[in-house]
Amino acid sequence: MLGICRGRRKFLAASLSLLCIPAITWIYLFSGSFEDGKPVSLSPLESQAHSPRYTASSQRERESLEVRMREVEAENRALRRQLSLAQGRAPAHRRGNHSKTYSMEEGTGDSENLRAGIVAGNSSECGQQPVVEKCETIHVAIVCAGYNASRDVVTLVKSVLFHRRNPLHFHLIADSIAEQILATLFQTWMVPAVRVDFYNADELKSEVSWIPNKHYSGIYGLMKLVLTKTLPANLERVIVLDTDITFATDIAELWAVFHKFKGQQVLGLVENQSDWYLGNLWKNHRPWPALGRGYNTGVILLLLDKLRKMKWEQMWRLTAERELMGMLSTSLADQDIFNAVIKQNPFLVYQLPCFWNVQLSDHTRSEQCYRDVSDLKLQKQLSELDEDDLCYEFRRERFTVHRTHLYFLHYEYEPAADSTDVTLVAQLSMDRLQMLEAICKHWEGPISLALYLSDAEAQQFLRYAQGSEVLMSRHNVGYHIVYKEGQFYPVNLLRNVAMKHISTPYMFLSDIDFLPMYGLYEYLRKSVIQLDLANTKKAMIVPAFETLRYRLSFPKSKAELLSMLDMGTLFTFRYHVWTKGHAPTNFAKWRTATTPYRVEWEADFEPYVVVRRDCPEYDRRFVGFGWNKVAHIMELDVQEYEFIVLPNAYMIHMPHAPSFDITKFRSNKQYRICLKTLKEEFQQDMSRRYGFAALKYLTAENNS
Repeated sequence: MLGICRGRRKFLAASLSLLCIPAITWIYLFSGSFEDGKPVSLSPLESQAHSPRYTASSQRERESLEVRMREVEAENRALRRQLSLAQGRAPAHRRGNHSKTYSMEEGTGDSENLRAGIVAGNSSECGQQPVVEKCETIHVAIVCAGYNASRDVVTLVKSVLFHRRNPLHFHLIADSIAEQILATLFQTWMVPAVRVDFYNADELKSEVSWIPNKHYSGIYGLMKLVLTKTLPANLERVIVLDTDITFATDIAELWAVFHKFKGQQVLGLVENQSDWYLGNLWKNHRPWPALGRGYNTGVILLLLDKLRKMKWEQMWRLTAERELMGMLSTSLADQDIFNAVIKQNPFLVYQLPCFWNVQLSDHTRSEQCYRDVSDLKLQKQLSELDEDDLCYEFRRERFTVHRTHLYFLHYEYEPAADSTDVTLVAQLSMDRLQMLEAICKHWEGPISLALYLSDAEAQQFLRYAQGSEVLMSRHNVGYHIVYKEGQFYPVNLLRNVAMKHISTPYMFLSDIDFLPMYGLYEYLRKSVIQLDLANTKKAMIVPAFETLRYRLSFPKSKAELLSMLDMGTLFTFRYHVWTKGHAPTNFAKWRTATTPYRVEWEADFEPYVVVRRDCPEYDRRFVGFGWNKVAHIMELDVQEYEFIVLPNAYMIHMPHAPSFDITKFRSNKQYRICLKTLKEEFQQDMSRRYGFAALKYLTAENNS
């Protein structure tokens, strides 16, 4: 007890010193800055310019006074630092469920190393709010349980640290798994001016286990209700965050909003951005009571001291007991109970601007928080989809926004001046990287590739490319990384990305598994002139063949290819499994053809073509395996493109293991049903857009 009293006396003495020393210093400086009742500048230069009584002795006196002033200010700064550390290390009275404290507060409160990465102009509109003191500690509470939530917390903490300027104190309500993971993380992270306290979530279960909860967060989704009991009794305010939050500005701006609370306002919340609490999402939808749209509890500002005085524990428990008599369980965990309390006591809440908690889930109105919605959220078409539709995931994919990094490697190419240049366009994933060098050896012209990769795979690709003399010697290959998102391979999105970023007037729409014949690039440029592609709507077909041999002596001429075809070394593409895809090319005629010839569209036709760069895009509704090229050729046909087969051109498909998507198509009945549904919807869309001209596709499909 005596030790605590001594500590308090030292603390009081330090506080008084901090207040008194500056006051005495400035009284002394102020009184010494007058001569004969007139103010005298502390600057010797200014005094020299305006005072006729300026002397060498008075100059020395002023200089010594300035030196003393700087010394006193330095002493004050040192005293403030000591006082801040004393406050941080002062013993706190914590409840029995507190387990461990991890402090990384050594040193100053503002982490210069972290702030080096902050971009200028990063502050939000909240910059006009009351300023938070530089050394004021910001308290953040997070409920975290399990492995997945621990990963989410790391992302959240990184976003907070990136923008912060103040010391931070994290209060983590965690189970044993999360505590083990995060305790080790923070201990080894060694971020300055960060303190972490853990509170045993398992000991809190009895406080909320009596509440039936249908939400996926389970019992942990109710623990924000008991923070007034869980957190230290001397903690006055705290920001409470869900683990899936990401900060885009300094958290001090949110902390400053506490200054705006008035009267009995003790909760800071953002209005819910969905219609959930309006009860109109589906028939017989019956949510918990709420004010209007209700409030979302992903971000909460809690005035803990006032909540305790209001007997918050008793308030929410009585409300929950009353509502559960009719509702039987919560659907959105703590959020339902918070809203029921606010419905009865609306004076408790201070409504935060919506940008403090932008809710990007389905059926939300978060676009109102942004000037540019398209960069941050799926378009409104997504909210119009039926989640109960068995093909919902297929339909959703066409609206998914994939992060895209154009020109991942150096690109430098000027198209040929004669306006005949052709770019080879293709898409690939990590398992097809081995084809890149071979294609570069077969095709000397420009190439545009869209690669579907994760962040880790993008780095692997970078190392692969940098280690390849063939790839590094080519500066006319554009590599565009489309980052993975969702469960399907967005094949047509990838094709569209590659198509959009060509610099030549024509493009050869190929696939990564095909090797073009040697000299095809120059042959196509001559064919562009011969067939007048600049002034006519033509699609030049490059006949496709395949080999089942991994080692192939590639044919150097059409005659050599025909010989291999007769010997059974080569086959027309997909002859054994999907004859209709390339049968209209008329390979029998091609064997003896010496001039280009026209062929007609037939159902399921999917040749590889050379077209002008202004041709239609691929339809994004087709993902993974099936109908992705067929639909594109159909659209070329309805737009009256002529299909012209080139007599001396060819490409050969190289063997590879079946893709994941074709395996799903073959093994998953629902996959095939959804593909059929998408085909029918595409044909209906064609009829609406092109009218009578599109009727033949419905007829052809029925007859096939």
